[in-house]
Amino acid sequence: MLTRFMGRYLQWPLDRFAALLSAARVPPNLITWSALVLNLWAAILLAKGRFAAGGGIMALAGLCDLLDGPVARRQNRVSLFGGFLESILDRYADLILFLGLLVYYSHVNRFLEAMLVGASMAGAVMVSYAQARAESLVPPTHVGFWERPERLVLLILGAVTNRVHIALWFLAIGPNLTVVHRILHTWRQTKNLAPRQMPTPPESVQGPAAKEPVHSSAAASHAADLAAARPFLTRSARRGG
Repeated sequence: MLTRFMGRYLQWPLDRFAALLSAARVPPNLITWSALVLNLWAAILLAKGRFAAGGGIMALAGLCDLLDGPVARRQNRVSLFGGFLESILDRYADLILFLGLLVYYSHVNRFLEAMLVGASMAGAVMVSYAQARAESLVPPTHVGFWERPERLVLLILGAVTNRVHIALWFLAIGPNLTVVHRILHTWRQTKNLAPRQMPTPPESVQGPAAKEPVHSSAAASHAADLAAARPFLTRSARRGG
């Protein structure tokens, strides 16, 4: 939802900014790594209790997340590995931010908030994993509200308004409910599917000549597995964050 809103109303300024970065020949992967470094800086500020400053740095990191894809497209550098790298670094960024909050709340002995940070961290990881795992079984469908943009915007708003403890309640509950939603959705999509029929090897094989069909069948099965997995790998790499 928030992703569609941002794409609709921020498309023009993002395109202009991406055009400037593309003309300056800034590598897209450099922007991706910059987002991780900025999030690390924000996590340090959060760990020190400087929530407003940390929220501002998180906003800059979010801007980098929005720009690396458009810059890559303008420079004709879109690649499967680029999308894969962005997705991995986004997961690390999420964990780093929550780790910063965990350090702060542990230091000030606020046990409840520390537990909320742990639940938020689990939800942030499992929302992404549940989506990726579901797409290996059923056609891709974006189920649930708590994608990364929604989580990040809520955390930024909580930080800059010094209401992180309120944001953590939403981040601890909402993403985990989305995981449950995706589990139920995938179950409904898969419960009527027939199990995959695996090839059955012959009961007995005699002589070198008789073994050749077995190897041929295994090779064909392996090729079929790769062909079936390729669309999933392509979608996963292109998803990015």
